Amino acid sequence: MPAWIALGGAVLVGVFTALQARINGQLGARLDDGLVAAVVSFGSGLVILIVLSAAVPAGRRGYAALVAGVRSRGIPWWMLAGGAAGALTVATQGIAVAIIGVSLFTVGVVAGQALCGLVLDRLGYGPAGVVAVTLPRLLGGVLALVAVGIALTGDGLTGIPLWMLALPLLTGIGIAWQQATNGRLRQRVGTPLTATLVNFVGGTIILAVAAVVHVAFVGSPAAFPPDPWLYTGGAIGVVYIFMSAALVAHTGVLLLGLGAVVGQLGMSFALDALWPAPASPGIAQELAMVLVALLSVVVATVPWRRLRR
Repeated sequence: MPAWIALGGAVLVGVFTALQARINGQLGARLDDGLVAAVVSFGSGLVILIVLSAAVPAGRRGYAALVAGVRSRGIPWWMLAGGAAGALTVATQGIAVAIIGVSLFTVGVVAGQALCGLVLDRLGYGPAGVVAVTLPRLLGGVLALVAVGIALTGDGLTGIPLWMLALPLLTGIGIAWQQATNGRLRQRVGTPLTATLVNFVGGTIILAVAAVVHVAFVGSPAAFPPDPWLYTGGAIGVVYIFMSAALVAHTGVLLLGLGAVVGQLGMSFALDALWPAPASPGIAQELAMVLVALLSVVVATVPWRRLRR
């Protein structure tokens, strides 16, 4: 796959991630229960994937390869655990985004992805094997963190509890690990469709158990809103997790994360400009974040040695 197509796909992954975050956050606010909103999102995505896996020949072949790999222990248990990171992502969206906005959520995710992506590439955890942490890639990760620092300046965090700011950071770490894990599982089963299905099965189970416990302690959520668009988060999640599993072998974990950062921040800027949340940064801060994040991807991906020659 040409590098520019793979990187463009990574940016689109980020666009879908930000859009899903806003939708799930709004559903969580309307239900007054972020965990129930997360179950709705993941559960609807699971239904879509089951239908696709049964209808598409590649899905049936991938499922057969999955069963055979699990039985022969050619697919270890940890390759099936990516759904835990997906569950954390969707739960955090439902709990935090309606309060802190997509931009603040995204910059926390950026920090986690940048740090974890560098480590996983250096360890060779992703399907591309050991990816050298060159100076441009390192500088790209640092610039992504600078974008985070810009978002954390000013009075936007006043009154926001620290645990709500920590959740997006943990989510970013989980997303980087999930992308690498899904890429390796995709290599074993032969299709990103089955890798995505595994994520949604595990994530739905985790979220359903957490939601039942939560409702038992705090009571039932508010009435489900009638707006159809509030229930599209699951379908969007299917698209971007599928794309991540397919792209990570061509980009590496770090570059997939950085490309997604650009898409996330750009879409976050548009969403918060049109539909600001209570703790969203100002437009000037958001624009600065987007520009620095774009610079981080340019620094990390441009073939500097070839240009010098």
